[in-house]
Amino acid sequence: MLTLKMFASLLVLGLVLPATRATASPSEMLAAGRVDEVIASLQAQLAKTPADAASYNYLCRAYYSVRDWDRAIPACEKAVSLAGGNSDYHLWLGRAYGEKAENSTPLSAMSLARKVRKQLEKAVEFDPSNIEARIDLAEFYLQAPGFLGGGEDKARSEASALTRIARAKAHYVLGRLAEKNKQLTTAEREYRAAIEDSAGNAHDWVNLALFYRHQNRLREMEHALDTAVNAPAAHNEVMVECADMLIRTGQNPAAAARLVRRYLAADQPTEDSPLFEAHYVLGSALEKQGDRQGAAHEYRAALALASNFPAAREGLGRVNR
Repeated sequence: MLTLKMFASLLVLGLVLPATRATASPSEMLAAGRVDEVIASLQAQLAKTPADAASYNYLCRAYYSVRDWDRAIPACEKAVSLAGGNSDYHLWLGRAYGEKAENSTPLSAMSLARKVRKQLEKAVEFDPSNIEARIDLAEFYLQAPGFLGGGEDKARSEASALTRIARAKAHYVLGRLAEKNKQLTTAEREYRAAIEDSAGNAHDWVNLALFYRHQNRLREMEHALDTAVNAPAAHNEVMVECADMLIRTGQNPAAAARLVRRYLAADQPTEDSPLFEAHYVLGSALEKQGDRQGAAHEYRAALALASNFPAAREGLGRVNR
């Protein structure tokens, strides 16, 4: 996923970087949120072995994590050109195109949307058991108009395929379909069926919380988030996601800060919630509470790991005004 001047930034950097820096893999560095370091390391590696598809994929993911779509896309395109049969490489390229589309003009977005569909369909073609690719493809079919290749029938087909390999995720897709069609009772039933089929998976509780957020049922959202972070097999990264949802809805920033601190204390970062993002979300929670100095400290901690992360730069600028 600061105000202590330059020396504090160096101290923070020293605290968040593992002692195994020299031997850390790109995957480990991404999980730790060491974006500047992993980009420099990968660029050096690619200068020596320019046909390394895996390094290009990691480079894409590093740029993706800090929302630098213009650099993420060519790195992912290179990975696909070098290893065209790799499902995950097509998935990440599709994701990069999708994020770029959401931040483009309508005309550019239409062109990019076609590229998104092509890459996600390729990801599923090369690995029909790629659950994340099928979910992303179902989301595309659900949201895109027919002339761009979308369609609810196609989304239902992905849900049917998911039933055979990840039943809970099939319920999630069916819930999204029902929610889009304002069939709210059915949608909630599907999200709860996903929770039941996954034996209370934390991410499925977060999906239910997101549904409640869409319906402005904030009390129920908070309950679902609390259940998610305390689920028996909760994944650490959901703590940051739950904290971010609390902040975005103006609900309990103090609880959000506690969740992120719990994540940081666990010292088990994941790529889904890299440490720079966790520091940013904690800074946002502190800013909401009026603690500008604490917020600045966290924004600086984020930037010490990912110097080009725009959200942290914007946050630091706000609290320093």
